[in-house]
Amino acid sequence: MNATDEPQDPFAALQAKAEEVAALLKALAHPDRLMLLCQLSQGERCVAELGEATGVAQPSLSQQLGILRAEGLVATRREGKFIHYRVASEGVQVVLEALYGHYCGPHPSKTEKDKQK
Repeated sequence: MNATDEPQDPFAALQAKAEEVAALLKALAHPDRLMLLCQLSQGERCVAELGEATGVAQPSLSQQLGILRAEGLVATRREGKFIHYRVASEGVQVVLEALYGHYCGPHPSKTEKDKQK
């Protein structure tokens, strides 16, 4: 058997990304951050909308959004005095949709995409 015939380690790719994956899972491990990301998986929201939708009060809301931003899980844009947040990457969106689908049923964004087809 030569080198091309040997089965490749299926976990090699994950091993190379283990720290990145662990950071994502660590961020998702806090209930407030998870709920904020779930709201953002449905589309961009400003801080006031996130607070109202999740029930997370200031200053915890700002603290948790700061952690998500520092981890690169959310991106922002400023419009006047408002800061709007959104999920920063397709990878994070896919993880959130998988969690939602497993625990809650079809993800709202998937349902909307299906309606548009």
